[in-house]
Amino acid sequence: MPPLPNSIRVFAERKRAGERLAVVTAYDCPTARLAERADIDAILVGDSVAMVVLGHSTTIPVTMEEMIHHTRAVSRGVTSTLLISDMPFMSYQASEDDAVANAGRLLKEAGAGAVKMEGGERVTRLVRRMTGCGIPVMGHLGMTPQSVRQFGGFRVQGKSREEANRILDEARLLEDAGAFAVVLELVPTEVAEAVTRALAIPTIGIGAGAACDGEVQVVHDLLGLTDGFLPRHSRVYADVGEIVESALRQYVADVRERRFPAPENGTSVPELADPLAWNR
Repeated sequence: MPPLPNSIRVFAERKRAGERLAVVTAYDCPTARLAERADIDAILVGDSVAMVVLGHSTTIPVTMEEMIHHTRAVSRGVTSTLLISDMPFMSYQASEDDAVANAGRLLKEAGAGAVKMEGGERVTRLVRRMTGCGIPVMGHLGMTPQSVRQFGGFRVQGKSREEANRILDEARLLEDAGAFAVVLELVPTEVAEAVTRALAIPTIGIGAGAACDGEVQVVHDLLGLTDGFLPRHSRVYADVGEIVESALRQYVADVRERRFPAPENGTSVPELADPLAWNR
């Protein structure tokens, strides 16, 4: 029997040891393979696939079937890395029964090891029910992209004392409900630090400063594959987009100038060498 991938225990162990967790998104098998070779701690199949891969302006349009499709693809590229899949908009908000069934599909059909849900107090009962069913859940507070219409844009959350206290309270509620970690997105560093100190479970930041127990970033941002806007909280480690474009330009030129394919790129069959002889 093949070994099971890393479990959520990795998160708890790293928190206790004071070691930070490195998490990236991935949406396909080749990227997942590369991330695992790089010794990444966990891969998130984010609903950000809607914007990064599918061309939407928000995460809202991505469907449950699309999340299963991309999670399946990523699962084929990993053998030991913990795989977390986002629950897309309206896959868990309408009813608890639907939510549990959808989360179960991400584990059973798509190969995820855990799911992630946005929200605090409103999802704590659901987190408790899912974890009771054996479904590991990661929380997500601060700027929750599925609520972008309500927020009026991708805005920093927790800037007022009232908002900061609400994030802290909701993080505690998620922990009490059984969440194994909480993503803190676009919150002030001071808020992220307070939440991290208050919780026994790890916090994973994105645009939340360096005080969190770990960091998650969109792999396309890290590799220079994002066209146009790059979040301030990200960093380009390699401009792969420029390399790919240059390579494709060279391919186009070689095809048009008849430099590709070269003779050695073809298949030669001696008896077919003379096309004029085919009809003789």
